[in-house]
Amino acid sequence: MLQNVLLMALKGSIAVIYLFLVVKALGKKQISELNIFDYIIGLSLGNIAAEMTVNKDISILGGLVSMTVYGLFSLLVSFITEKSIKARRFLTGFPIVIMSNGKISREQLKKCKIDVNDLLQDARESGYFDLSEINYAIMEPSGKISFLPKAKYTPATPNDMKLKVSESGLAANLIIDGNVMKDNLKVIGHDEEWLLKRLKKEGYDDYTKLLLVLCNNKEQLTIYKKDDNVEDNKIE
Repeated sequence: MLQNVLLMALKGSIAVIYLFLVVKALGKKQISELNIFDYIIGLSLGNIAAEMTVNKDISILGGLVSMTVYGLFSLLVSFITEKSIKARRFLTGFPIVIMSNGKISREQLKKCKIDVNDLLQDARESGYFDLSEINYAIMEPSGKISFLPKAKYTPATPNDMKLKVSESGLAANLIIDGNVMKDNLKVIGHDEEWLLKRLKKEGYDDYTKLLLVLCNNKEQLTIYKKDDNVEDNKIE
C-alpha cells in the first residue's frame, strides 16, 4: 500500500515537472491565447499526466513519450500555420467581424455560437457599458472579443483637452432579440407603451424585428435591426 502511494507521488511529480517543461517549450500562447487546436492539445497533455499518475499500467517512460509526441505535434502545427494562411484558418480559426460601423450582425453571432447577451457581457468586461460607443467588434480565434470604439469615444480625449464631461451612466437594454425587457423599463421609469411610441417615432412599428434596443441616461435610443448585415465577416 505504502509502495503504491510513493510510486503514485513519484509519477505525479515527474508528470507535473515534465508537463511544465513541455508547455514552457510550446510558448505562452498555450496559456493566454488558446485557440481550438491549442485547447485540444492542452486537454490531452493534462489527461496524459493524470493517467500516468494514477494508472499502474502506464509507465513513467510511456507517459513522458506520449506528452513529448503531443508537444512535438503542436510545434509542427505551429510551424505549418506560420507558413500557410489556409492551414492557419483551418486549424486555428480566423477572426470574425460581428459588429461593423456600429451595426451588429446577427448572422455572425450565430456562426460564433454566441448571442446578444454574450456580446453585452464581453463589452462590459472590456469597459464599454454602452454598445452604441462601439464601431467594430471582432471575435478572435481564441474566443475573446476585441472592441474598437467610435472616434469620439476614444479614451482620454476629454481629459487631454480638459473638457468638462457629464457621466454617461449605464445603458438600459430595452429590447433583446425581439423581446421587451419590462423590468429594465421599470428601472428607468417607463413602460412598454412609452417604448412603443418612441420606436414608432423612429419608424419601427414591429419591435419583434429588432435585435437590440439600448437607452442611455439621456433617454436616447440606439436601435439594431435583426436584418443588419456585415459584408466582410473574415479578416486576416
